[in-house]
Amino acid sequence: MAGHSKWKNIQKRKNAQDAKKGKIFMRHAKDIYIAAKQGGADLGTNAVLRAAVEKAKADNMPNDNIDRNIKKATGTLDGATYEEITYEGYGPGGVAVIVNVLTDNKNRTAAEVRHAFKKNGGNLGENGSVSFMFDRKGYIVITNEDASINEDAITMDALEAGAEDIAVQDGAYEIFTEPENFQAVSEHLTENGYEISDGEVTLIAQNYNQLAPEDEQKMMNLIETLEESEDVQDIHHNLEESN
Repeated sequence: MAGHSKWKNIQKRKNAQDAKKGKIFMRHAKDIYIAAKQGGADLGTNAVLRAAVEKAKADNMPNDNIDRNIKKATGTLDGATYEEITYEGYGPGGVAVIVNVLTDNKNRTAAEVRHAFKKNGGNLGENGSVSFMFDRKGYIVITNEDASINEDAITMDALEAGAEDIAVQDGAYEIFTEPENFQAVSEHLTENGYEISDGEVTLIAQNYNQLAPEDEQKMMNLIETLEESEDVQDIHHNLEESN
């Protein structure tokens, strides 16, 4: 895990999304949903959700939007029934892709996902066709662009809290945990004065693939097409994006 910077890819994708009108709220909505789904709706005990809500408010996301996404995640949104579905397949160049969606119309969403893969040189597969290439892990990012955080100190704090691994890359500390330890590690780090920039229980690829520029562009087009669907909550892949 330490040999690959997931944070670099996250930042690259977020920056590209946020440059487009209307993408900022969508990104915040997904982050809030995932945080509430994994850690509950209580801002007092869910440090990741609290951080996600604060970022959304800083970008002037309406409180109604924030509340709606928390309720969607906890199943308390009146008048709507949402279903979580996972699609697996291969993108251009054989990149493994997993797409998590939250939908109230699975036929519509299936058609959109299938179209995105077909349009961009990918193929949908059966359940389990690529998921064996990923491990489910807790993932926490604490940025250190000003080099103010001591590496030995944060490493000791993270490991004492139950973290499994820590990597120092691209001006950030990337901390990995077992899924069941994610919340405890997040809370421990927050209590010790660290500010969590990003955090979730997610899928981490066991190995990453580099593609020729043409195939990488096709893969990025596939990701962008999938992101245009409001039903898509998260996309996992094992592409090693170029700089």
